Amino acid sequence: MKKIKKTLSDPNGIVHATEQMKFWQGRFGDAFIDRISGNFDEYSKKEYGITRTSLNNKFLSKISKNARILEVGCNFGRQLELLKNSGFTNLWGIDINDKALCIAKSNKEFHVVRGSALDIPFKDGFFDIVFTSYVLIHIHPKNLTQAIREMYRVSNRYLWGAEFFSSKCEKLNYRGHKNKMWRNNFPKLFLEEYPDLTIVKEKRLPYLKDKNVDVMYLLRK
Repeated sequence: MKKIKKTLSDPNGIVHATEQMKFWQGRFGDAFIDRISGNFDEYSKKEYGITRTSLNNKFLSKISKNARILEVGCNFGRQLELLKNSGFTNLWGIDINDKALCIAKSNKEFHVVRGSALDIPFKDGFFDIVFTSYVLIHIHPKNLTQAIREMYRVSNRYLWGAEFFSSKCEKLNYRGHKNKMWRNNFPKLFLEEYPDLTIVKEKRLPYLKDKNVDVMYLLRK
């Protein structure tokens, strides 16, 4: 197993907000909440021909409903809500946007705190599953290794994700903004950083309306 080493941005151990973090903490992040407030199962069905709940159930069919699950970048909690509706009872989330945190915290069935993927505020191995849903795509490639290390550190068993897919890192224009979105082969990046990980399940998700592809993956320590 590779030794975990945190690469922090100053000698005092403080992870400073990146350009991308400041972007999501601000007005754009606030407006994003309104744009994604619709039914995510309907959105997923329209994009891929399958609901997100169905995908979740396929990937987590052998996971205990009592498993302690952390979503990194939970926004206002719509992914956690889907998991709750599927019977999972021990759901946690972190986010950096104040508006999203306020909404997510209003649901007393979730444990939600402020935190970023670059500095997850929990002890080693605290969670059974740590996951992202379209969050790694917004982390600058130079900071991705730090996010991967943090997710690995706080998971005692599984790493789960759904992200835009490409065989190599590609910079995307995001609603007119530069340096805010990238697609990549994210499961491969986890495996390169931690060769002890194994792929439990991986599924490419081609869009119905164009040639873009997403990927959902479940990795096990």
